[in-house]
Amino acid sequence: MTSSLEPTQSRPVVITGGAGFIGTNLADRLLRDGVPVRVYDNLSRPGVEKNLQWLSDTHGSRLDVEIADIRDARRVRRALESASRVFHFAAQVAVTHSVVDPMTDFDVNVRGTLNVLEALRDRAEPPGLVFTSTNKVYGAMSDVTLACRSRYEPENPDIRRHGFSEQRPLDFHSPYGCSKGAADQYVLDYARTYRMRAVVFRMSCIYGLHQCGTEDQGWVAHFVRRTLDRQPLVIYGDGYQVRDVLFVEDLVDAFLRAQAFMDEISGRPFNMGGGPGKTTSLLELVDLLGRIHGEPPALTFADWRVGDQRYYVSDTRCFQEAADWCPRVSLADGIARMYAWARQELESAQVPVQRVAI
Repeated sequence: MTSSLEPTQSRPVVITGGAGFIGTNLADRLLRDGVPVRVYDNLSRPGVEKNLQWLSDTHGSRLDVEIADIRDARRVRRALESASRVFHFAAQVAVTHSVVDPMTDFDVNVRGTLNVLEALRDRAEPPGLVFTSTNKVYGAMSDVTLACRSRYEPENPDIRRHGFSEQRPLDFHSPYGCSKGAADQYVLDYARTYRMRAVVFRMSCIYGLHQCGTEDQGWVAHFVRRTLDRQPLVIYGDGYQVRDVLFVEDLVDAFLRAQAFMDEISGRPFNMGGGPGKTTSLLELVDLLGRIHGEPPALTFADWRVGDQRYYVSDTRCFQEAADWCPRVSLADGIARMYAWARQELESAQVPVQRVAI
């Protein structure tokens, strides 16, 4: 399965939020394939400056960087003027932060996305746009009847077999769900109303190298780092909740396939994750990390968080069929690779700097 984009003369691929872990992995793949990249990021998320430094050290002048905010319509328009393709990842990503500060959440996720859409609409031939939404647009999914033995599982056999499809009704829950859902719908409607070429990925749990995970967002990376630091993990709820997880390399393949098939799939949303073959409960992941690490991490438990889904697994069949894509990295392999990378990062940070007397 090939997924490379052909270089388009000197016109760059623009990645908003490109210093984040997903943007970093996509930028690295494109730059290695000879495709010029412009990263647009305000570096507001702690740790992403290290990603940007790594990209710069690895690729040098082939990487173009613009440090700016997605809420700055003028800067967005200028950054997208020469784009050959656009990946819009810049966002406020934490449910908890959206509850505390819904106005900022709205401005970044909705107004920022409108800035991108309007900048592209003004182009004579707008480039293809891939926008990353979230499974949170489906809400808490409290109507789904679940059984719980060693993990939550839906009683509906079709959902157990395939996961949730794009036919699932939208039910925004939390300001974050509202803002990402609104942006999601704006992208789809701009594709319909203005005949722009755009697709939406409603993403489940993505993990991998260069991820700066926290309790609020990027929980797999957060679990890995806390395990390495020998710090207790906080489980919100009972730990039996289930997610499908997707290694970032497989997601990058999906992004590039989406751009390659843009004319055929424009205007459609796709649920994107590891699917039924790559699921884990929180406690199962803790157990896997304990085996890799050599000792189990300590656990504490806290109340359920607003809008948390007991069970979410993506039905990815629509995108698989439309773009000839399938995830390839197993959960065990992906977690082992992420653990090894995070351990190396931790060890490098602990090496004292050698100062030479002059």
